[in-house]
Amino acid sequence: MRVGLQFGLSDASVDATQATSQRQLAVSIAAIADDTHSSAPLNLSLILDHSGSMSGRPMETVRDAAQRIVDRLALGDRISIIGFDHKAKVLLPNQELDNPASVKLQINQLKASGGTAIDEGIRLGIEELAKAKQGTISQAFLLTDGENEHGDNDRCLKLAKLAAGYNLTINTLGFGDSWNQDILESIADAGGGTMSYIQFPEQAVAEFGRLFNRLQSVGLTNGHLVITLSPGVWLAATKPIAQVSPDTIELPIVREGNDLIVRLGDLMVDTPRIVLLNLYLEQLPVGQHAIAQLQVRYDNPATDTAGLKSEPLSVYVESIQNWHPNPDPQVQQHVFALAKYRQTQIAETKIKQGDMGGAVTMLQTAAQTALQMGDQEAATVLQNTATRLQAGEELSEGDRKKTRMVSKTTLQ
Repeated sequence: MRVGLQFGLSDASVDATQATSQRQLAVSIAAIADDTHSSAPLNLSLILDHSGSMSGRPMETVRDAAQRIVDRLALGDRISIIGFDHKAKVLLPNQELDNPASVKLQINQLKASGGTAIDEGIRLGIEELAKAKQGTISQAFLLTDGENEHGDNDRCLKLAKLAAGYNLTINTLGFGDSWNQDILESIADAGGGTMSYIQFPEQAVAEFGRLFNRLQSVGLTNGHLVITLSPGVWLAATKPIAQVSPDTIELPIVREGNDLIVRLGDLMVDTPRIVLLNLYLEQLPVGQHAIAQLQVRYDNPATDTAGLKSEPLSVYVESIQNWHPNPDPQVQQHVFALAKYRQTQIAETKIKQGDMGGAVTMLQTAAQTALQMGDQEAATVLQNTATRLQAGEELSEGDRKKTRMVSKTTLQ
């Protein structure tokens, strides 16, 4: 198993007569299987809300979805189960799967009652995952249908960051329409995972299955992109780096000497993480110039080896006297994806501020951006949301959540 590292520039040439040039650098990072590839065991923690609001059909479908995940685990994989209402409890301590029927019986014991304490569920899930993180692919599926009424949202975020530091990934699933999308998005983003929306109970099995497919595709873990910029090259002052695929996430940067470090987390086979950097370049003389060097640090859980490094990759631009624009269409798609997300964020802020006219304008802009990148479903959702606001209608929680979800992903 090795790292696939590629890049593209929004335009691979610059004007030699221009004092400053701006370029977007798209970096694609994925795990690539080789002939000697063997899969590491999975280490999965199910952190499941069984508060009173989950009563009836919701609880039934979540139990069914969780039991189907157990059926897909291989013998030798590991599993733990946390249940939470207004408190949290370890229902099944971390253990190697050798008796799926017994595990499914534990899931079947989940009954709906009480309130919601998400942070305690996360804490116990991290503790159970940490028991077997060595040499495994360790992820949690956190499902909730409500607000963290018996917990602390800031603590949720701190715990998600702690999990990432331990090479543990947290995915979130919002069930129904009453969960807090800001909190679940923040947990998933900080925890290196993805956020899912289960609007109707019958979607639970499919969404759990989608997350499990993603988990199974992980080949390498603890990925970090190391960026070394050449003299005369610098990042944009605000929001300079974001992941744009498979989900859109604003990424924090850590400086280590002359290097910029961006945490990627788990690296999947055939599904690259694509990171977009917003760069500025000072005037360059005619000729080819290296503007950055890229490298990936990662762990290989199948061989239980840490701190591996990919071959460094240099990024070049050509400085031309008689320059003409030559945009890269694939990089432009990534720019559109990030623009769609940020335009929707601005619209959501304007809604909170009561500026409905401004929100409508930004949503219409985001819909046009989605059309430019061929994301018809997102364009439809964003335009419908804009139309409803323009007509003076109140947005439902479902409308808000669908709008957020299509802004973060490309659904075609």
